[in-house]
Amino acid sequence: MSLACGIVGLPNVGKSTLFNALTSSSVVAENYPFATIDPNVGIVPVPDPRLDILARMFASKKVVPATTTFIDIAGLVRGASKGEGLGNAFLSHIREVDAIAMVVRCFEDRNVIHVEGTPDPLRDVDILITELALADLATVERRLEKSRARAKADPKLADEVAALERIAALLNEGRPARGFAPHAHEAALAQELSLLTAKPLLYVANVDESDTAASARGVEHLQARARTDSADVVVLSAKLEAELAALSPADAEAFARELGMTSRGLDRLVVAAYRLLRLMTFLTAGEKETRAWTITQGTKAPEAAGTIHSDIERGFIRAEIASFDDLQRLGGLAAVKEAGRLRSEGREYVMQEGDVVNFRFNV
Repeated sequence: MSLACGIVGLPNVGKSTLFNALTSSSVVAENYPFATIDPNVGIVPVPDPRLDILARMFASKKVVPATTTFIDIAGLVRGASKGEGLGNAFLSHIREVDAIAMVVRCFEDRNVIHVEGTPDPLRDVDILITELALADLATVERRLEKSRARAKADPKLADEVAALERIAALLNEGRPARGFAPHAHEAALAQELSLLTAKPLLYVANVDESDTAASARGVEHLQARARTDSADVVVLSAKLEAELAALSPADAEAFARELGMTSRGLDRLVVAAYRLLRLMTFLTAGEKETRAWTITQGTKAPEAAGTIHSDIERGFIRAEIASFDDLQRLGGLAAVKEAGRLRSEGREYVMQEGDVVNFRFNV
């Protein structure tokens, strides 16, 4: 699985600080626009407490988590769709990702300049959405011009022209292209054209270290906006998460407890991005290793087997499946078998989150 989530936002909203915390890498994070010139890629483990439980149960020598790929993309500014700032180069980087995490500054700090003067979460979101919509509109209009010309000789293209016109009309209103029904012609065209506003969206509210979701500037308005955009919101302090990421795991856990944090913001972000990408996890466990495997929602058993090895998919016979909940409740695989809870599933079985699987195959 190589699906990726792009981290975008205006300059100086905390994108690179957040990326540093995610990957514990030393990406440039300076107090001026465009400190990040090339997109930076980080592969981040997905937090999953089930893995340690299974590893103890099966006496595994190794634990391998699922991962999510994040790409840190330099700050967009007003006019980016027309080449302002470092504009079009970064819009092309965004086109290559599968989902967008939009970092929105919800804190005041006189020492950190804001490209628009002062932070205003909803205004900042509007700037970003408008730039993405304008970039999409230019893409759609280029395709529309070609399709109209070809439709004169091939009437079958009339439906495509009509669908492109509907997309263009929506974008002209500054509205995203993700609102079409999944099987609509417009949705297929939006995907084919890699439209930015058709990609799944997650808002990341970057708050001050001392703030909460309830007290931070503009978070409530951002959450309301997310509901209208069919998006989710993760609230965190990128600065605090970067400080925690610099500590050892034990010290970070102790510090988080002192601060009264019930969950790490980074963990919530990684899990939210994983779900945003329509990803899910199945598990394998044994003496050699316990491992989380990443598949898209709706994947059938043979294709899931292929994520382990193509030979297993080719020679697929059946999948022996225990649910993680049954294994945890009953205490082990032998008890699950004894209780009659071990299932045998065939080729048409759609994998479920948390399936613990042993694939039977013959090559």
